[in-house]
Amino acid sequence: MEAAARQRLDKWLFFARVVKSRSLAAKLVQAGRVRVNRDKADQASHMVKPGDVLTVTLDRRILVLKVLGGGARRGPAEEARTLYEDLTPPAAPRDKALPDALPPYREAGSGRPTKKERRETDRLRDEE
Repeated sequence: MEAAARQRLDKWLFFARVVKSRSLAAKLVQAGRVRVNRDKADQASHMVKPGDVLTVTLDRRILVLKVLGGGARRGPAEEARTLYEDLTPPAAPRDKALPDALPPYREAGSGRPTKKERRETDRLRDEE
C-alpha cells in the first residue's frame, strides 16, 4: 500500500458521514468508541487503509464498516457510501416476542381527573 491510500481516522469518519463534524469524530475516537481491526484506536490521527474493519459505537447503534478507500472530500451520501462496505449485522426485530399482548389497561377514575370532573369538583367547593 502506498502512503496516499492511508488516511487519518477522524477525517475518514467525517468523509464517510458517520459523524457530522471532524471534531466530533476526534472526540468519538478519543472516547474509545472506535476500534480498528479489533484494536481500540486511542488517537484521531490513527491511519486507516483499505481493508481495515472499523467498529464504531454510536448512541444506540454499533456500526461495523470495512474501509474500501479514502475520501477526498465530504461529498453527498452516495459518494460517502463508496468509501465503505457495511458489515453491521441486522438488528433484532422488536416487539415481535409478544404479538398477542394487550395494551395497558387503566380503570376509569384512576389517575388525574378530566376537565369535566375538575369543573364539578370546583362547583362543589364554591357552593360551601
